[in-house]
Amino acid sequence: MKKIVVLGSINVDTILNIPRLPLPGETMAMGDQSTAGGGKGANQAIAAVRGGAETTFIAKVGQDHAADFMLETFKKDGLNMDHITVDSKAGTGKAYILLDKDGQNSILIYGGANQTITVDDVESARDSIANADCLVSEFETPLEATVRAFEIAKQNGVITILNPAPAKTDIPQKLLTLTDIIVPNETEAEAITGIKVVDKKSIINSAAKLNKMGVKRVIITIGSRGSLYYTDGKESFVDAYKVSAVDTTAAGDTFIGYLAAKLDSDLDNMVEAMKFASKASSIAVQVKGAQNSIPYVDDVKI
Repeated sequence: MKKIVVLGSINVDTILNIPRLPLPGETMAMGDQSTAGGGKGANQAIAAVRGGAETTFIAKVGQDHAADFMLETFKKDGLNMDHITVDSKAGTGKAYILLDKDGQNSILIYGGANQTITVDDVESARDSIANADCLVSEFETPLEATVRAFEIAKQNGVITILNPAPAKTDIPQKLLTLTDIIVPNETEAEAITGIKVVDKKSIINSAAKLNKMGVKRVIITIGSRGSLYYTDGKESFVDAYKVSAVDTTAAGDTFIGYLAAKLDSDLDNMVEAMKFASKASSIAVQVKGAQNSIPYVDDVKI
């Protein structure tokens, strides 16, 4: 069984169902609202464990009911919680998701305890990172903690996957050079490279620039169009599975968690793993919510 470590965020999501995004100054009635577990790190960790990997999560929660709700969810999925710690001052992270009638979303984040993760927290998880097959992280937790985790991973021959989300324009060069695989969407790729992703040529150009910036393997996810894999001047496109999307909230996180769970240590099965991850993602977007939409491996067939 693959061993995955995820360093990342935990949020309790409040989903607000609206017909469309409101205009500035507009008051709009909601159709419905609901609460579910979320956070990019938590979503990716749950996707990895449901994808069949032994998964350890490095994260922080507050001392509140939201934490109890999230930890109970993790326990049910068999996620290793040895490195989930409690911050007594900051609350558990929260996200407010504006979900329109077409399944597209805009998200507001309160970082809370997610922003209190330190290098010391990472050092406490050193053995788990060193013994993993793959380490995954994103940008909803402090950068210095991610850099240290990636340093430990590379010192021990562990594959590193970086999801540069939320989008940043100033990723430290050191982090890029420690990254084996970077997985942005179109918006995030544009923020990093300055190249607007609008067609096949611009997608390839953006991936090539990420290559030159120090990341050897690039996957750019392109929503309903699929994803591009690029390395050493060669590209492969993986088409998305055609489904009717209800909620795209956890689509990218599902893709990344399943990708990590399915990758071989030599990365030779990259395209095959991307197809499997794409299938899992296509199932997730057909269900409202984040973690509750992530499928189990037995339900993902290609």
